[in-house]
Amino acid sequence: RGKMTSPPNVTVLLLTGYEEMGSMKYLYFVLIFVAFLVTIFLNGFLILVVYLKENLHKPMYIFLSNLFVNGLYLSVALYPQILSNLLSDVQMITRFWCQFQVFCLHNYVCCECTILTVMGYDRFVSICMPLQYHSIMTPGTVSKLVAFAWLFPVLILSGLLGLTSRVPLCGNTIGKVYCDNWSIVRLSCTDTTKENTYGIFASILFPGIPVLLVVLSYQRILRACLKASKEARGKALTTCLPHIITFLKFCINVLFEVISRRLDNSSVPLAVRTFLSLQLFIVPPLLNPLVYGLRLQEMRSTVEKVFLRHKSAVQHN
Repeated sequence: RGKMTSPPNVTVLLLTGYEEMGSMKYLYFVLIFVAFLVTIFLNGFLILVVYLKENLHKPMYIFLSNLFVNGLYLSVALYPQILSNLLSDVQMITRFWCQFQVFCLHNYVCCECTILTVMGYDRFVSICMPLQYHSIMTPGTVSKLVAFAWLFPVLILSGLLGLTSRVPLCGNTIGKVYCDNWSIVRLSCTDTTKENTYGIFASILFPGIPVLLVVLSYQRILRACLKASKEARGKALTTCLPHIITFLKFCINVLFEVISRRLDNSSVPLAVRTFLSLQLFIVPPLLNPLVYGLRLQEMRSTVEKVFLRHKSAVQHN
């Protein structure tokens, strides 16, 4: 009898998404570094504004600050690794750090979905039940909703990544500039039916359930707006529009990424695939502060006051 050989134990993975950057990698480094700084500044600044200004200590802005925290979390988990690899001759990552990055990136996507869903519920209560709003959205309720938005994704992802981390790998090449769960599963030496089933379940759960809940919320909001006065309808749309734009944009990005992972896209140029996969993680954290900071009147007014006060202080000095 021949000896049974155990599956190879791959501990280092090669990220091939950088291959076509060539001499342009220094330009990409500058652009990504600028995007990193701008993202950190915008999200950090608005978190600080919400924390320091008592007039923004309301459920909507508390949920909004959690959205900005999620953007910071993603930026710290993604950008440094990409910037480091752009300056390296060989773009490699250990399996441990690859799994850690998978958790961070997937957790960001799931938390973004749950936070946006909670924000949709807040708008629903505010518009459809204005007289009961303060009795429903108490500090205790807000704390529970925030805890749910952060902990539920961790619970779902722990099971998924627990399965993936035990899978033996026969390959070591990932055709992206970052690690994702599906790419690791595809390198497996063994049957991955269990992992694929759980992955499909998680893909349906996020963003499937959040989309359903937000659609139901806005169905009720639209019904209430049609019965309201023109002034009330305009105010409702002003507060809801940034959320609708953000939610739709994010869900379309997630849906595209999920579909592209499951289909054979080898005919698409690597540079295009890299750009399309990165925009899910780069665009939302960069645009969310701009969308909410510019569209929400109370937030915009507070930010303008902060800048005017700072400008005045500088001029006096």
